[in-house]
Amino acid sequence: MNLLAIDTTGPACSVALRVPGRADIVCSESMPRGQAERLAPMVSEVLAEAGLAPRQIGRIGVTTGPGSFAGTRVGVAFARGLALATGAECVGISNFRAWVKASDPNDGYPVIAAHDAKRGEVVLQKFECGRPAGPPQTLPVEGFRKYVKDALQYGDPMFALSLVGSAAALAAEGGSPGATAAVDMGAVLDLACQAEGPFDPPRPFYARPPDAKLPGGQTIP
Repeated sequence: MNLLAIDTTGPACSVALRVPGRADIVCSESMPRGQAERLAPMVSEVLAEAGLAPRQIGRIGVTTGPGSFAGTRVGVAFARGLALATGAECVGISNFRAWVKASDPNDGYPVIAAHDAKRGEVVLQKFECGRPAGPPQTLPVEGFRKYVKDALQYGDPMFALSLVGSAAALAAEGGSPGATAAVDMGAVLDLACQAEGPFDPPRPFYARPPDAKLPGGQTIP
């Protein structure tokens, strides 16, 4: 099955294509803005390089956040539209799972994935052997540091605890925010390949509700 992966949740626009028996094709360009204009041409370029037509895509994996609000919406909307037009399956991949997969490809040890949500908050999720150990949760930075400290203190000493994501640098006392953690496109392809359907349409996962309001005071869905 031919797999297409899309990520626009961070400061880059990234597309990857996996065709059985060939090396993955990955195209990524740094751009804090403009993903909406660049994404479709980028997909066309990787398909052309592989000699494939859009209808030959069997499954699309798209990152759903947490990350940039506008970027996440761009990627998810494009992936859903492309899936509808081509008949491909479409599966959402959380950034947490992608970070964990890149850190622990064999799903062998505990990993905490943490996103710096700004405004003194961290969104995190713990994984055990590649699977979520609970739902994502939002904590203040000090609460996040205590969570990590407790996990290290009471965790299984036979397994090293790994911390990944854009908030990893905040775990230590006095730690400052790090750069936005990039998503490994190989990990997104792996997760899309391993996913088992049927799939619900991907939906963005936001660290917090949007600040922007629609007329009448309604929030953007």
